[in-house]
Amino acid sequence: MSSSSLAAAAAAFLLAVAMSCHCHVARGWGGLGVNYGTVADDLPTAARSVELLRAAGAGAVRIYDANADILRALAGTGVPVSVTVPNDAIPSLAAAASPAAADEWVARNLAPHIPAARVVCLLVGNEVLSDRATAGTAWPSLVPAMANLRRALSARGLSRVKVGTTLAMDALGASYPPSAGAFRDDIAGAVVRPLLEFLNATGSYYFVDAYPYFAWAANHRSISLDYALFQGEASTHYVDPGTGLTYTNLFDQMLDAVVAAMARLGYGNVKLAVSETGWPTAGDADELGANVHNAATYNRNLAARMAKNPGTPARPGAEIPVFLFSLYNENRKPGPGTERHWGLYYPNATWVYEVDLAGRRPAASYPPLAPTPPAPVQDGTPVWCVLAAGGEAANDTAVTAAVEYACRQRSGTCAAIEAGGECNQPDTLAAHASYAFNAYWQLFRKAGGTCYFNGLAEKTTKDPSHGSCKFISSLD
Repeated sequence: MSSSSLAAAAAAFLLAVAMSCHCHVARGWGGLGVNYGTVADDLPTAARSVELLRAAGAGAVRIYDANADILRALAGTGVPVSVTVPNDAIPSLAAAASPAAADEWVARNLAPHIPAARVVCLLVGNEVLSDRATAGTAWPSLVPAMANLRRALSARGLSRVKVGTTLAMDALGASYPPSAGAFRDDIAGAVVRPLLEFLNATGSYYFVDAYPYFAWAANHRSISLDYALFQGEASTHYVDPGTGLTYTNLFDQMLDAVVAAMARLGYGNVKLAVSETGWPTAGDADELGANVHNAATYNRNLAARMAKNPGTPARPGAEIPVFLFSLYNENRKPGPGTERHWGLYYPNATWVYEVDLAGRRPAASYPPLAPTPPAPVQDGTPVWCVLAAGGEAANDTAVTAAVEYACRQRSGTCAAIEAGGECNQPDTLAAHASYAFNAYWQLFRKAGGTCYFNGLAEKTTKDPSHGSCKFISSLD
């Protein structure tokens, strides 16, 4: 055999090895997968991040783009990696008459890194069906884009890379009891059925972002915290009246609602993977249960559970790849405080709390979790949105722009801080910012408005009202 033939054979062998994972978490490399986001300042290098993944016992990694630096850092490690196509790229990749855009995307973003990097999944978009603003663009383009990208991969000999997309639990219109799981009417027939047909035909996975934290926090009076943290006593277990199946934890309950929803559309055998799950270590004053103690308990128990490959009550023994969110606390993520506190590590590469994602470390061997979680704000406690403690030191231009944004969203929002208004004094930018941020948040929070303003705002349970100046609260 000539040297060129030998090289070709070697390359083909390496490619086959690199593609053999089929999205599964690598048993030899570690345990649960980890989502590696980068919406933060001063993160460690990609090479250092790979070391931290290994230290945590991670079995796979997912990135939210096709970051070349991260893919190069993963080269030669053997860790399976899932790459994500940005949501805004989906419509351009869907054209049936001209699939060249999909081939170009694969050629530019994936081909240069394979087989050195073990790319096993290509996830087309992130929670696309949660964004109703793209119902006329990304939604109908999703499955065609997936099909075009799969064809482009196959044309380059990369057909073992599984193509999927990630969906949040809000893709379901019903999830309780689990046996009643059903997709939303606006997406079930038009988008989800073709998606499931594609996944079934290609042997790929339905990737779901499943967060027991949010389900528990929204229903904490009826759902036991221990049940959400995988440590519920028998008295907290739930029996589905439709199937008679017993649930010992909220995570399984959520997954089986998805299983039932897929079966309702005729695709009950499509494989399931969890693209995101986890528990926040901190949050705003009104975000219940977000602390290190609960986060460590959830992730440690999840890792130990999944190491035994239990499946779910509806799918006992099924292998379900699971990815934790996330590798780092990401300080530049917008939204509620919890959005910035899901990480296993701080940006300085120190643990937020220790965890063995392979699930082999005995619980008693972990150091004590301190401090003891503070009592959460209970229902009935008023909350306000004010200028954050560090906001007064921020650039005046940024604060002024944030105030102007808050005030122009609805006429009269900031009338109280105008000249002669009851909250005009003290006539300072800081005082006016607190009033404007709170007025905006109280008006729009139920419609998705947040107390963030690019990090300039924070929630408080201390009433900022003074004199005749009244700040409305979350209870008003």
